[in-house]
Amino acid sequence: MGSSGLLSIDLGLRGAAAGLALLIASVGLRDLRDSTVARLGAAVAISAAASAICSAPNFPRPWQWWGLILLALAAGGGVLFWLWARAAFDDDFVLRRWHGALWVVLAGTEVLIAGGAIDWPMPGQVLDRAVQVASLGLTLLAVVQVLVTWRADMVEGRRRQRLVILIGASVYTAIVTLLNFFPPLSPSGASIASVAKAFGLCVLMVLYGWMLLRAVGTPEGPRRLPAADILGDISAGASDAEDKPVVDQPLLRRLQHLMIVDRAYRREGLTIGVLSAELDVPEYRLRQLINEGLGHRNFNAFLNRYRIEEAKAALADPEQMEVPVLTIAMDTGFQSIGPFNRAFKAATDLTPTEFRRLAMAKNASMAPKAHAISGIGKPD
Repeated sequence: MGSSGLLSIDLGLRGAAAGLALLIASVGLRDLRDSTVARLGAAVAISAAASAICSAPNFPRPWQWWGLILLALAAGGGVLFWLWARAAFDDDFVLRRWHGALWVVLAGTEVLIAGGAIDWPMPGQVLDRAVQVASLGLTLLAVVQVLVTWRADMVEGRRRQRLVILIGASVYTAIVTLLNFFPPLSPSGASIASVAKAFGLCVLMVLYGWMLLRAVGTPEGPRRLPAADILGDISAGASDAEDKPVVDQPLLRRLQHLMIVDRAYRREGLTIGVLSAELDVPEYRLRQLINEGLGHRNFNAFLNRYRIEEAKAALADPEQMEVPVLTIAMDTGFQSIGPFNRAFKAATDLTPTEFRRLAMAKNASMAPKAHAISGIGKPD
């Protein structure tokens, strides 16, 4: 195939990818504009569209002002993808100001290099390579985030989405890395590597688009496109009464007995696999029960619910006032004080020490009242 044919295929794939990415972003902002996950997902899609356009063969050089805007959007894609993966698959994630500062640094560096404010090749080329390495590193870090929290995720739809993210991001990252080592060989700027990059981006956008449109052909007829399916903001539980799942009550009672009576949450290294084997049920059924029946999106959050309740009782017990907080944390199943403090504050808005102090003060204030009530009616 000639260079003109490669160029036509390359541009066609890039146009399709950019169009799908902008569709995904617009639907996400329409349906879930108040969600951090949706906003980050829309930003990733916009960044992908910008990357498809500004990295196209024969894109105008030197850079015009509008081209620098596209370059800035594309250069920050690695940061945005990493943040989206964190927000979508980590229920405890909180967006910080330094996240935005990191995006500004990477995008701003690329704009300064392309705009001629930083000399090329030195130090411009070094900084450009550093931005590429940082972006690829953040993408791989997002993949690691997907892997690390895979087993603990109780939301089945989100678990399936992780496969798409893991495979898609890994393949696309590999293609982009190879493209850096094989620059275009033809005068038109088109190459097999460039077409492969465009094809990989297009496949990713097609997968997201399929997830976006798959619910249209339901027996009840067309319904609003579910942006949550593609942007990761999967809610726990259905909104309509008829969509509420049927809870397996016998299994729920067995699970509650195991957690409340046997205190299985205290065991070190307890996993969803171990728990499902003990209950003699498939893992997917136990995940469904914990997610849809008890409302937990994460296995650790499910365990921490019981651990925190026991810790609260121990911290409020006057007879355990001298027991160190660390001892209580370890006794309830936590492996260190840091995770315990974070989980406790997330559940109560108080640190364990603050909770104990308030509980002891409340006990002290109630003691005279109880004594006075007990003395009513007694002879002098």
